[in-house]
Amino acid sequence: MNVLFVHNNFPGQYVHIARALARDPQVQVAAIGSSTSQVVEGVKLLRYGLGNVDVSATHPFARRFDLECHRAEQVLYALSSLASTGFAPDVIMAHPGWGETLPLRTIFPDARILLYCEFFYGMHGRDVGFDAEFPETGADGHVALHLKNASSLLALADCNVGISPTEWQRSTFPDEYQHKITIIHEGINVGVVKPNPEAVLSLPGGREFRRTDEVVTFVARNLEPLRGYHIFMRALPRIMAERPRAEVLVIGGDGVSYGASPPPGTKWKSMFFDEVADQVDRKRIHFTGRLPYHDYLSALQISSAHVYLTYPFVLSWSLLEALSAGCVIIGSDTAPVREVLNDKNGLLVPFFDMEQLAQRVIEVLTYPRRFRSIKVQARQTILDQYDLVRVCLPKMLAVIQKAG
Repeated sequence: MNVLFVHNNFPGQYVHIARALARDPQVQVAAIGSSTSQVVEGVKLLRYGLGNVDVSATHPFARRFDLECHRAEQVLYALSSLASTGFAPDVIMAHPGWGETLPLRTIFPDARILLYCEFFYGMHGRDVGFDAEFPETGADGHVALHLKNASSLLALADCNVGISPTEWQRSTFPDEYQHKITIIHEGINVGVVKPNPEAVLSLPGGREFRRTDEVVTFVARNLEPLRGYHIFMRALPRIMAERPRAEVLVIGGDGVSYGASPPPGTKWKSMFFDEVADQVDRKRIHFTGRLPYHDYLSALQISSAHVYLTYPFVLSWSLLEALSAGCVIIGSDTAPVREVLNDKNGLLVPFFDMEQLAQRVIEVLTYPRRFRSIKVQARQTILDQYDLVRVCLPKMLAVIQKAG
């Protein structure tokens, strides 16, 4: 069987399944991705380039789709090059988010397309309009948001099977397409992401933290409102006042991954830290930036209380990894989180309730023995439902085999 991956940042969400297929001598694996894509052993990778594309002359509503069409053109060339080598995929696994799926049927009309269904934009029950502090942009913004789905809709029409990592993420897609979409998470490597009572996190300045320390952790790819960074910051003054030994690790970059951009000339990170800076002990707040994976896991393993907040949006891998590491998680009571977190394996608080967030963190730090069963159930949730080797990979391989 021949399998082709198409993903702007390959391997991205396909890292585990690509490695598994590449180890199978009965499977030939190729991938197409942009210049930022990474090599996976056993996978023939074709990178395409996309220079600076000027879409300023395009109508604002259509600029995203225009850029996606430019990208699709480059993917078309890469597909043609791959086809010229004699490689014809039986199965194509592709992410529609950047327009790369647009030319797939043209070059490989007989392939079975397995589409990664991550998120479908909408004005209700999702991230847009959730936080009144950052108001919507009016009718024009709503139309532009609707048009973000153009490539995804075309890809849904073309695909044979959709794969979504969570039930809530599938629910964001139009009803008429949900019958195509099955739920399979990418999986957590529970042999790597696990509790470790001997873990030590060393910071560049020389500070070291262990399980015996009182550590509050917060993780996001970028520190921004969509992931609740502003709410977390505003809860810190009370947490740090009532727990004078607590150290706070804030892990993440200072850019924007999702959601709105900060006011010109500012960063969300500094904007919300400055809001509380004179109310906290700055020496006990450690902004680590993005950590190497090993250090990130150590941070989870030494965490006394882990805070995970998100708008109704794509669920972060970090939440599942925190569960797998046996963290006591205080999470936002939003739909994607409720699918995973409950009163047996974590604590839920209303997203905007900073006082309740602070109170629950303080309780976890003050009475750690009360939450031992939650740590055990957190780990068990991942073992039962998200174990890469025993649960998720077998499901994904079965879908691929059936499609091929």
